Amino acid sequence: MATSLKIDDALKDRVKQLASQRRRSPHWIMLEAIQQYVEREEARESFKQEAVASWEAYQETGRHLTGQEVRSWLSTWGTEDEKAKPECHK
Repeated sequence: MATSLKIDDALKDRVKQLASQRRRSPHWIMLEAIQQYVEREEARESFKQEAVASWEAYQETGRHLTGQEVRSWLSTWGTEDEKAKPECHK
């Protein structure tokens, strides 16, 4: 599917310059930029939705871990004394 983008001359020149430096086509540079942007924004939206769902679950149940409980658990990661995930509580 072909799609047209209107970009100003300054940006077009920057893309051409970068494409030349990277030994890629301007098309490849623009496609890569769009793909990276979409992936980053999808990840950001997923994180946001997960945070909203967690907040809603907390408001419904009151179950949680404190910041200190999480920090203590994470500090054991990669050690010989690695702890299991603590249980949520009210």
